[in-house]
Amino acid sequence: MSTIELQNEIRKLLKDRRAILLAHYYQQPEIQEIADILGDSLALSVEAAGTDAEVIVFAGVHFMAESASILSPEKTVLLPRLDAGCPLADMVTAADLREMKKKYSGLAVVSYVNSSAAVKAESDICCTSANAAKVVNSLERADRVLMVPDGNLARYTAGLTEKNIVPWNGYCPVHHFLAPEEVISAKERHPQAVFAAHPECRGEVLAMADYVGSTAGIIKYARESGADEIIIGTENGILHPLAKQNPRKKFVLASEKLICPTMKSITLPDILDVLKEMKNVVKVPDEVRIPAARALGKMLALR
Repeated sequence: MSTIELQNEIRKLLKDRRAILLAHYYQQPEIQEIADILGDSLALSVEAAGTDAEVIVFAGVHFMAESASILSPEKTVLLPRLDAGCPLADMVTAADLREMKKKYSGLAVVSYVNSSAAVKAESDICCTSANAAKVVNSLERADRVLMVPDGNLARYTAGLTEKNIVPWNGYCPVHHFLAPEEVISAKERHPQAVFAAHPECRGEVLAMADYVGSTAGIIKYARESGADEIIIGTENGILHPLAKQNPRKKFVLASEKLICPTMKSITLPDILDVLKEMKNVVKVPDEVRIPAARALGKMLALR
């Protein structure tokens, strides 16, 4: 089938199944175009929970589908590819956290939403890249705050709070390996451009940014900025919504390496296949879901 035929068939099946399609900003443009909801990972799950859909098809990675299951336990959550994992999320386990909490008293654990349901269940509260400082500051009685799994986000957050933050030694390969030299080169090629970066980037990269924020934050910044040219320091899937929303502005990737292979592994045929067969169900068991939902709920209550 052609791309249009696949898209039409998916939309038909979504209606027949009383399903919605969620797509992360890092998905392929042809998937973004037919999504019911397009956005950042947790925002997608939160919005989906408020719908009357019976089925959620999550075009994203495994931890995102788990978040949808945590927040919508009564819905069926389908993941187009079960092997679409997240290297960052895999850098911490629930067992790791239990050991860490044994070693340090008064340790509060803040888990980034880019983590497994099991890790969230072992955490005091969750955070996103947009609200990390607010979450950390909400922990009034904590002597020490362990942020997992992204060390770069933890170090960036440490600069926004007076709390004693212990960063986990994890990172997102897509953002972490964006080199300062690549940003400098992009700035030299586009001297009038401003630079927007994701806080999963290294500190020396963030130091060069005119704006630091989540994927949704970068999209908002681009829309509101008076700059005609913006260098983008996050995954290249963001270029599609940026161009659609800002046709008169020019967007330049800081590096051609800013591609998440697991996000890009999902295809229209994958989505059609899971809808036809209602397979690849992601269901978080209650013994994990309930404490994970508690950690997510504490964060959402801060909004």
